[in-house]
Amino acid sequence: MTRLLDTLVPRRLGRDFRRLLASVWASNVGDGIALAAGPLLVAQQTDDARLVALAAALQRVPWLLLGLYAGVVADRLDRRHVVVVANLLRALVLGVLCLTVVTGHVGIAVVLAAMLALGLAEVFSDTTTSTLTPMVVAGPDLGTANSRLQAGYLVGNQLVGPPLGAFLFAAGTAWPFLVQATTVLLAAVLVSRIAAARGAVREPGGTAVRHDVAEGVRWLRRHAAMRTLALVVCAFNVTWGAAWSVLVLWSLHRVGMGEVGYGLLTTAAAVGGLVGTATYGWLERHLDAATLMRGCLLLEVLVHLALALTTTGWVALLVMVAFGGYSFVWYNVSVSVRQRAVPTELQGRVGSVYLVAVFAGMVVGQLLGGAIAERWGLAAPFWFAFAGSAVTLALVWRTLAHVAAADRPPGSRPAGGRAGRVTAVEP
Repeated sequence: MTRLLDTLVPRRLGRDFRRLLASVWASNVGDGIALAAGPLLVAQQTDDARLVALAAALQRVPWLLLGLYAGVVADRLDRRHVVVVANLLRALVLGVLCLTVVTGHVGIAVVLAAMLALGLAEVFSDTTTSTLTPMVVAGPDLGTANSRLQAGYLVGNQLVGPPLGAFLFAAGTAWPFLVQATTVLLAAVLVSRIAAARGAVREPGGTAVRHDVAEGVRWLRRHAAMRTLALVVCAFNVTWGAAWSVLVLWSLHRVGMGEVGYGLLTTAAAVGGLVGTATYGWLERHLDAATLMRGCLLLEVLVHLALALTTTGWVALLVMVAFGGYSFVWYNVSVSVRQRAVPTELQGRVGSVYLVAVFAGMVVGQLLGGAIAERWGLAAPFWFAFAGSAVTLALVWRTLAHVAAADRPPGSRPAGGRAGRVTAVEP
């Protein structure tokens, strides 16, 4: 058993990373449970499509409203404490939701309020959790560490959690949310025991929130490689959001896969993601980061083209396996590059800019995708995604070599190791 654990999570990553990994895995199982149980609870309360859509939107709106502020908080305070408090608040909201279900006082207003509260807490939890990895793992091992974290997302959030959530919901409406509350509490306990991330990462300075946000944005604007990466992330999420906004209608009416077939698309992507994360170590050893980044984005372009052309279910499933494989390789390499380049005391603020770019791109893309599909048909958003991503990749192809080689400025604090208080300002 010890040998298996050492293979899955190499000992060189350290005990603190194992605690962080266990926390992320526990949290992802809970989130996966909610991924199925949440929409089922909403559908149980109402059949109004507008309210159903509002429930989904309330999970993302907090990122646009508070994403940058969450980055400031992550850089000002003890990051362990931020994650612990955010998860405790999530558990409290889930506990209240369970109580309303058990007592029969649940209603759509209560559910929507719970969705919004959970979304607000998740902004702070997720933003800050992402800053802990480079604090407990040395720079050369960040790729391996991020691949293990992504495996937790795939297994817990995509494969194990949703069917477990549906099963628990069938057993009793309150059960999935009670189990999720338990996993969130476990995640909080595990993060609280991470020793290397104790204390704030910068001296308290009494600066205004606006100043702190501006400092992170200014650093990003002046760092050409990280600025390019942020623009690439935003642009590719616009094209991805446009295509994926109509994926359910595309699978049902253009490809004729049915409801079960649509569910299999997510499973196929998760399977591909597991392959991608499992092979990431080998890929990182044999290919440089620039080649990996170019290859992943080129595959993104080709996937949009394949989905625009196909009308066959089994082809769509194969394409989704490929999508899952390269998308998680892209995540690992891009996040690792960013974590090596961004100073420790700016990880929260710069990381939050990237997350805002992700969600802003998705929202813009989804709005475009719906309008394009309504006017030109269900394949049109995929053609738009193909053309848009191809043009974007052509523009940044050569620049990706500089992005992949981005590193910390001279004299900045190196990633990994014990995190204390530092005064140098370094994304």
